[in-house]
Amino acid sequence: MSLRIHEIFFSLQGESSRIGFPTIFIRLTGCPLRCQYCDTEYAFRGGNMMTEQEILQAIAQYPCKTVCVTGGEPLAQKACFGLLSTLADAGYQVSLETSGAMDIAEVDARVLVVMDIKTPDSAEVEKNLWGNIQHLKPSDEIKFVICSRADFDWAVQCIAQYQLQQFPLIFSPSYHQIQAQDLAEWLLQSGVPARMQVQLHKILWGEKQGV
Repeated sequence: MSLRIHEIFFSLQGESSRIGFPTIFIRLTGCPLRCQYCDTEYAFRGGNMMTEQEILQAIAQYPCKTVCVTGGEPLAQKACFGLLSTLADAGYQVSLETSGAMDIAEVDARVLVVMDIKTPDSAEVEKNLWGNIQHLKPSDEIKFVICSRADFDWAVQCIAQYQLQQFPLIFSPSYHQIQAQDLAEWLLQSGVPARMQVQLHKILWGEKQGV
């Protein structure tokens, strides 16, 4: 099976519970969503077709056994499911960053799923595939990108409505839209058992591709 790969690079994980860990990133081309805060629009098109074997050869050069498959929206390419299993078979610790708009039922159980739930101010809230919640493992993570106080309040209500406290929860401020300090204060006041994160890679290297 071949996949359209936009880039493969080695960096520090900037998000999720694995933040700060050296990680190989495999970024797939394409995404059916158009979130207003998207920072990877360059991955909507382009890239090169690669077989799973070529991908394994490309990542073997790095001194690392942790891999993140991301996008775009990686699950928009059906062959991504096979790639995730192949990476796990090869001994990699694999995570998947997905928008929450694609069915995750067939994702290999060895893969850590980091799934967004899109807020109203993302401009793509109607794309949330709520049935995905039943397919999450207890170790999988749910991320809310918060663009406003209204987004935060919506996310808190969503957590209660769908009983999401059973999963690791992440709140992230939308870059340049709200202050991280404001989100920190809202989170402390709310009592929600969530982790707040900022995008480490942007703090270290700025808004650049390949980091």
